Amino acid sequence: MRTAFLLASLLCFATHIPAAQKRLITESDLLKFQWAADPQISPDGSQVVYTHVKVNAKGDGYDTSLRMVPMAGGGSRELTAGPRDSGVKWSPDGRQIVFIRAFEKDGKPQPGQLFLLRMDGGEARALTDLPKGAASPVWSADGKHIAFNSTTLPKDLEKKKEGDEKSDVRVIARAAYRGNGLGYLEPDRPSHIWSVEVPPIISEVPHPKQVTSGDFAESDARWSRDGSQIYFTSNREREPYYHAPDRDLYAVSASGGDITKVASIDGPIGSIALSPDGSRMAFLGSLNGEPIRSYSQPDLFLTSVQPGSTPKNLTAGYDNDIGGGVGGDQHPPRGGAQTTPFWSKDGRFVFVVASEEGRTNLKRVDMETGKVEAVTKGDHDLVSYSAAADGSKAAVLISTPTNIGDLYALDVANGQMRQITNMNEKLFSELNLTAPEMFWYKSFDGKQIQTWVQKPPNFDSSKKYPMILNIHGGPHSAYGYTFDHEFQWMAAKGYVVVYPNPRGSTSYGQEFGNVIQYHYPGDDHKDLMAAVDQVIKLGWVDPDKLGVTGGSGGGVLTNWAIGHTDRFKAAVSQRSIADWRDFWYTADFTLFAPTWFRGAPWQQEADFKERSPITYIDKIKTPLLLIEGEADMRTPSGAGGEQMFRALKFRKVPTAMVQFPGETHELSRSGRPKHRVERLQHIVAWFDKYLQGQDIRTYDP
Repeated sequence: MRTAFLLASLLCFATHIPAAQKRLITESDLLKFQWAADPQISPDGSQVVYTHVKVNAKGDGYDTSLRMVPMAGGGSRELTAGPRDSGVKWSPDGRQIVFIRAFEKDGKPQPGQLFLLRMDGGEARALTDLPKGAASPVWSADGKHIAFNSTTLPKDLEKKKEGDEKSDVRVIARAAYRGNGLGYLEPDRPSHIWSVEVPPIISEVPHPKQVTSGDFAESDARWSRDGSQIYFTSNREREPYYHAPDRDLYAVSASGGDITKVASIDGPIGSIALSPDGSRMAFLGSLNGEPIRSYSQPDLFLTSVQPGSTPKNLTAGYDNDIGGGVGGDQHPPRGGAQTTPFWSKDGRFVFVVASEEGRTNLKRVDMETGKVEAVTKGDHDLVSYSAAADGSKAAVLISTPTNIGDLYALDVANGQMRQITNMNEKLFSELNLTAPEMFWYKSFDGKQIQTWVQKPPNFDSSKKYPMILNIHGGPHSAYGYTFDHEFQWMAAKGYVVVYPNPRGSTSYGQEFGNVIQYHYPGDDHKDLMAAVDQVIKLGWVDPDKLGVTGGSGGGVLTNWAIGHTDRFKAAVSQRSIADWRDFWYTADFTLFAPTWFRGAPWQQEADFKERSPITYIDKIKTPLLLIEGEADMRTPSGAGGEQMFRALKFRKVPTAMVQFPGETHELSRSGRPKHRVERLQHIVAWFDKYLQGQDIRTYDP
């Protein structure tokens, strides 16, 4: 697909209002956004069912429903009204779909259950009614059974007796015992594979059976072609945090019983896809390497399904992220799904997304030679996809810097795409949105770094604008050609927004991604400052009105930057880390393996201290605002924002902290819509106060 073809498709929907009459985007436009998620194409390639996501009327959450659109175009129609329907999968014959529906009870969300809906009409019927719900449905090839995952235990199905109330006291014996957005984990409830028979007519809820059991969780369930086995991936270590990342491929009889290891690599296996003849399995995997790395680039592997097979790395010579993507704040906040590779009908090729220099496109990989060829091309983010049964057509979700995301019908053979939805047509036809400019620059050591610059609408090159440096998290992630409401809105408020991919970012190869291991933060900060210098040289920016912000890993670098330079006149650090030692003890995941640090804090005291932003707190003069989610278990506030706030208050440096009740580390991407809007308001208000001199007293003591 040519870039011009895609842009023409987008422009045909969005140019009926003259640019001069369009308005600037606002922070509250977020409440009007609609998203398409998890496109699932019918087996014959004629229809697409997708999850429609919108902000609910109260603005405190998201509603999801199912819609269907013809691959030939012509408008979508509603299949279900929601408000919590998602996770759809077509039956092999295309006559019905299974999906996940969740209800509320006494104002509290209940676990989702499987529902069936016939495509020739009728109401959706419940297929499961398990105490802990059902997830990740997958059809058998003959359409007679559905495998799924559940954390339900046999004791949950027994009738409770008086006095059987469970204690609410937690006994914690594992180092990883919490999960961001999940709360406290229940290690005695691993997610197992279940199976349910699909009756011709559902008169009552069927009785599913448990296929796997034991102490370890299973995922990625896939049926063998003859329906006799179910393949899955699993990590069978009781305390996996003592080891490098790992996950192997297994098989179990569809009726249950002993499991058999099919294949293993030195690293985790996921996103498995069975060949048309059922003899081979393609999957995504990341090799740990020796010594262990902080970033291991994912590859596409091929293995026989015979037990004890040795997988072949097909893309070892392709130095980019197979299965990777780019980060943005407007990927679907609900209803997203894992994207799995798919095969050509003859079994010669496997198709999978890959990210290259901030772009995400579909690739074709030759199963014999490993040759990687482009199927789609363009400056965009191919967020998710699914393919027809013969692999000739695919439904793809595309996001660009000026479009949140729409579905396209893809002809896999020639890469031609045709837009079939326009999720935000009316709203976006009213908005004056501009595409960012991309350029490369040399950093301090000559390394080439890619950055984007979002200019204000109606940009005047003769003026000097205030600038915001926006730093991505990770640190192993990437900005790119995808829609970012935050950048568009900051530009609409009169700021030049600069967002680079410093060393450590993904989509630039293994060496570029891993070069910051044991040196983060450090040279990546120098890359960011080089971006600031480069933009100032262009003459658009007032060097006395520089701001910096970032979240997570970007919050780390924000804290670091203001401790190493006084050039920024204002900073906003979001869900950050101040002291690596405290983070090591309190984060929801462990750093027991020597990925970021070579040992524990008491073993590497000097290194932990040297790389902790709090160490340089006495050098900070920049006014700092801190954005924190009170339920953030990934970067706990006590190891980050609260430390920075208390220390700067002691030093009488202007500072304030904004805490968001109930919000996790995902505040900016999938938090409560009203909170996401307020977050944007606080960030820009801080810059308006200290860069623009506006009389804003919200943050005064």
